[in-house]
Amino acid sequence: MNLPDLIQSAAAVVLTFGMVIFLHEFGHFMVCRWLGVRVERFAFGFGPELLGFTGASGTRFSICALPLGGFVKPAGEDLESSSGKSDEYFGQAWYRRLAIVAAGPAMNYILAFTLFAGVVWAKGVPEASSEPVIGNMMIGHPADRAGLEIDDRILTIQGEPVENWEQLAKTIHGRPGKPTELRYRRGSTEAKLSITPQKDEASGRGVIGIMPGQIYRSVGFTAAVTEGARQCYSLTAFTVKTIVGKLSKREKPDLAGPVGIVQMVSRAAKSGLEELVFLIGLISVAIGFFNILPVPLLDGGHAAMYIWEGISGKPLTKQVMATANGVGIAFLLSLLIFATYNDVS
Repeated sequence: MNLPDLIQSAAAVVLTFGMVIFLHEFGHFMVCRWLGVRVERFAFGFGPELLGFTGASGTRFSICALPLGGFVKPAGEDLESSSGKSDEYFGQAWYRRLAIVAAGPAMNYILAFTLFAGVVWAKGVPEASSEPVIGNMMIGHPADRAGLEIDDRILTIQGEPVENWEQLAKTIHGRPGKPTELRYRRGSTEAKLSITPQKDEASGRGVIGIMPGQIYRSVGFTAAVTEGARQCYSLTAFTVKTIVGKLSKREKPDLAGPVGIVQMVSRAAKSGLEELVFLIGLISVAIGFFNILPVPLLDGGHAAMYIWEGISGKPLTKQVMATANGVGIAFLLSLLIFATYNDVS
């Protein structure tokens, strides 16, 4: 990777993680302020503070060294340190704390909706192109391992000229596990290679991990707003369906970790601004959905405990919180290790 590509990829990664995580925390911050909870610190990034000031409300606003997100620290957010004052986090009723934790995932969905609708309004509704040109690729699949790249045009497959994407896909689907010869054009250079489609377990078809490019059909504002909402719903429904399907079949989930996400963001940045914006929206939906899962330490885990507190009428104890946090840390570390192993392998 040359220096301009490296700079472009780094900027795309910072923009993606910074925007998605920062706005998640901004949601928590805004609802804290709305409910009268004192916020001790609100930071963009992590690590040592590079620049900051203390506002009139006493909140320390900071820009930190690692610009990959942010965090918000309400007063009295730990039961051990909380005095129960009305301007502290644990001085609030359970339903007010529920509103605070829900604001983060809600902001992720608002961001995704805005990006999806904005792209569709400015550019149009994306539709698959019929041209046999690679528009995107799955990392780690046969095409990626063989050295194919985005924007490569497939000229022939098994010696037969390729007229359109449908013909290319049909041939690949019919050759799981069989070496297949491709001739392609990259810029002004033509080359050929042999690639073996892997068998997709769900359909039994051969796949090499390539997707067609996109063309855009212009639509009005109302249609763009509708499409933005549809994309948020479809991505969430697909995620739920995939997780349930994997668990019911006891299959290993296809989970991308930090390494995989960085690679996807880098490739999207090279494909164009609309591809990057759409991917940011997709990642924002993923983070919003992940955070509503009832796992300790996540927003959904806190929400589950607060709802139980409201139903039972019994306040949370330090022991319950400590146990839940310990379980959450163990689960999230295991998930991170598993996802990173998937990325590397």
